[in-house]
Amino acid sequence: QVQLQESGPGLVKPSQTLSLTCTISGASITTNYYYWSWIRQPPGKGLEWIGFISYSGSTSYSPSLKSRTSISRDTSKNQFTLQLSSVTPEGTAVYYCARDEGTTPTDWGQGTQVTVSS
Repeated sequence: QVQLQESGPGLVKPSQTLSLTCTISGASITTNYYYWSWIRQPPGKGLEWIGFISYSGSTSYSPSLKSRTSISRDTSKNQFTLQLSSVTPEGTAVYYCARDEGTTPTDWGQGTQVTVSS
């Protein structure tokens, strides 16, 4: 069973860079055809896909966030990381990491609350 755990600061100041790490257990980040995503949910709103890093290390980002987003991985630690620069209060959300095989995510982390505020 694949388990994911998000970690990172719960409070980020406007204009700074939000950085979160997802630690994977139960599977290798390099397992063929696994895609590792970041998804967020602002208060009172629906889920928003941010981007993914694939088993091969390729990445894809939401067009609306692409200019400010970077997703990377550390295969030795079986982790992947989200960096979202120049955050605003609209970036306040619960951030999730998740795994899928090209369709709907089937494994999710518990989520971590990030508040953007001075």
